[in-house]
Amino acid sequence: MRAVRSMFDAIAPRYDLVNRVMTFRMDVGWRRKTVASLALPAGGRVLDLAAGTGDLCRDLQAAGYEPLGVDLSLGMLQHARTSAPLLQGDALRLPLPDGAADGVTCGFALRNFVDLEGFFRELGRVVRLGGRIALLDVAEPPNPVLRLGHGVYFGKVVPRIGGALSDPAAYRYLPKSVAYLPEPQVMLESLRSAGFAAVQRRLLTGGLAQLVTATRAAR
Repeated sequence: MRAVRSMFDAIAPRYDLVNRVMTFRMDVGWRRKTVASLALPAGGRVLDLAAGTGDLCRDLQAAGYEPLGVDLSLGMLQHARTSAPLLQGDALRLPLPDGAADGVTCGFALRNFVDLEGFFRELGRVVRLGGRIALLDVAEPPNPVLRLGHGVYFGKVVPRIGGALSDPAAYRYLPKSVAYLPEPQVMLESLRSAGFAAVQRRLLTGGLAQLVTATRAAR
């Protein structure tokens, strides 16, 4: 955990720039789809976990929600560009009462959690019954040709872009970290075990990214 926090502290100053460059700004559309998939009433309290520099918080505000951004990295929060309230904290141990949130978003962080099942259980604790979650992360395209090209780009080109614009070590780690994600069906079943129903996984842009959504249900 300490190593991951230090890594994100180091890349915080140019994190947004690198994201835009290496995704050709596709990350902007992916985040907007993430917020739209919540489909909650306006004014709902939405936690944005691993909030980083506040991209999702800004989109949540634009959609009429009241976001609270939480991130382990103080460096990220210090470079946040949002008027939403921000909290430095561990997403596995949120300082919030049960059922405090109407919804949760999380962008590009699932592969960084050392205990993903524990994270899902914490989501089940803080999200009210009927509340929604929308989890965005990278994926591998199912098409073999796209998967090959994606593997070359993500494994070879992205570290060079990140190294040129930011911290080389961090952008050698980040492309490899996708391997830490469990198989999709295992991940979806873990969410069901944590108290969620209507669990769905949607591939974006041919499988370059994935969006997992679910509704908090009674256990």
